[in-house]
Amino acid sequence: MKITPIPCLTDNYAYMLENTNEKKIGVVDPSEAQPIINYLERKKLKLNYILNTHHHFDHVGGNSELKKLYNAKVVGFIGDKHRIPNIDITLENNEKWNFGKLKVKILHIPGHTSGHICFFFEKDKVAFTGDTLFSLGCGKIFEGTHGQMLTSLKKIKNLPKETKIYCGHEYTYKNAKFCMKYDTSNINLKKYFKKVKELRSKNLPTVPTNLEDELKLNIFLRCDQIELQTNLNMENQEDFKVFRKVRDLKDQF
Repeated sequence: MKITPIPCLTDNYAYMLENTNEKKIGVVDPSEAQPIINYLERKKLKLNYILNTHHHFDHVGGNSELKKLYNAKVVGFIGDKHRIPNIDITLENNEKWNFGKLKVKILHIPGHTSGHICFFFEKDKVAFTGDTLFSLGCGKIFEGTHGQMLTSLKKIKNLPKETKIYCGHEYTYKNAKFCMKYDTSNINLKKYFKKVKELRSKNLPTVPTNLEDELKLNIFLRCDQIELQTNLNMENQEDFKVFRKVRDLKDQF
């Protein structure tokens, strides 16, 4: 499967999905229609599916126009069928959905919103995490709780380590600065930040990242690590308390 990031709005990414063997075309989280239309026309492709991770406008804003133009099917979480525009296919937690013959596992990952999901393409080991897990960060908690968000992040942590992570926004540079402020002993993080700065200086995307790197570098996935707990003066604290502290610090950063 070919995946192409499409910059939208100011810092959003939509993702074009091309199942080349079966000529199935999808897009994940189209915040606006025109960049998607431009890509499809340039490549002479017809859109089959619109995949939404959650209901926020900067992830579904292009749904209506794209569906009208291409008669594409809108795919989302069953609990958000009243909030995702023009939804056709409703999916539940742990359900398997087919993108052509590719198996996609649905993970319900609330916290940012109550109906947030992750699309995990099992064969390709690709996860579309929306606004739950970012490169070196995690989403703000709007409709859920800290406990729900931590549980959701743990679901993603349990995916294969080689999983590629495609998130909803280009936030990596600022996220890296936050991580380095509070995870000061993380040498790997300092090395990775050089790569991030180089990519952004050329206006290139920092995504996809991969889960193995995120486990080493992302402060929100390291709340059970003694090095981070020591830096925060929270030795031997349960990971929930550490996570809540880190999320609150990020909200003020």
